[in-house]
This record gives sequence, C-alpha cells and structure tokens, in this order.
Amino acid sequence: MDMPSVKDTEHKSRRRLSGWRLFALAAAVCAVSLGAMAYTLHRLSAREDAFVPPPFDEDAVTGTPEVPEDLGWQELDAESYTFSVCGVFAPEDGRADVWLTDPADSAVWLKLRVLNEEGDTLGETGLIRPGEYVRSVALDTVPEDGDPIILKVMAYEPETYYSAGVVSLNTTAKGEAP
Repeated sequence: MDMPSVKDTEHKSRRRLSGWRLFALAAAVCAVSLGAMAYTLHRLSAREDAFVPPPFDEDAVTGTPEVPEDLGWQELDAESYTFSVCGVFAPEDGRADVWLTDPADSAVWLKLRVLNEEGDTLGETGLIRPGEYVRSVALDTVPEDGDPIILKVMAYEPETYYSAGVVSLNTTAKGEAP
C-alpha cells in the first residue's frame, strides 16, 4: 500500500483551503448583491413622486347646478363617461367659474386642472363624486385676457384611483366674467 507523501497532503490541503476561499468569496458577493437589491427596492418604494390620491373637493355640492347660459356650460361625452363644464373661462378675484359636474349616473370621480399653454398648472379642483358639482376653481396664477387655457378633466375609478380617461379642452381666458 502506498502512503501519500507529505507533498501530496500539502497539495490537497491547499485545494481544500482554496475551495473554502472560493465559497466565502461567492457568499460575500451574494450578500452584497442582495443588500444592493434591497436598498434599491426601498428607495424606489419611497420615491417622492409616488402616487398620492387627490383629496375630495371641500366645496362640492350635491345636485345639478343652475348655470348662467352665457358661460357655455354643456355636457360632454368622453365615451366611457360624461361630464359638464363651462367653455367660457372668465377669472375674477383669483377664481374662475367652471361648474364642473359629475352626473348622478356616473361611474367615475372627476377632477379638473387648469393649465396654461406651456402645461403649467394654474389651479385645480379636488375630486367630485357622481351627483356632485364644483362651481369654481381657485387660481394660483391668474391668466390674462386672451391667454390660451387648457381645461383638463381627469376621471378616476372609485376606490382604486385608476385612470378612467382624460379630456383636454382648449379655450381662452376672458378679461371679465360675462
């Protein structure tokens, strides 16, 4: 029977030691990778631009409004929902009457955002439920007479806040309310 030499024994010990080093290195790389993934997931879930549900409008009124005819108030069909809003945009004292109305038989919540031609928000309503309306919107920036205005009506599915569609209406700011 052949006895292993001292040299063979040292070589096997080195191979075993190298195997443990390789295992330790692989485990360290896995641990660092898992830590980096966990950190990235945490940062993504805590992003500042994460969706925040809009609040309901405190000034919403239940019912159907009596709107002056000269404001161009009409019902519009967005295919999956209908709504009513004024086509005449006449800011006065930092507000503009829009008479945004969500019909009682609607299946969506509505919100209106007033934009300038660059897409900057000038003001917006809160959400309104079916059967409610909001008379006016407060403006952070009041447009001048003749400025192009975009009325962006956004519809949300109740409870989930999934988008049910968006309609943009182009109009022009009028100097004074008619």
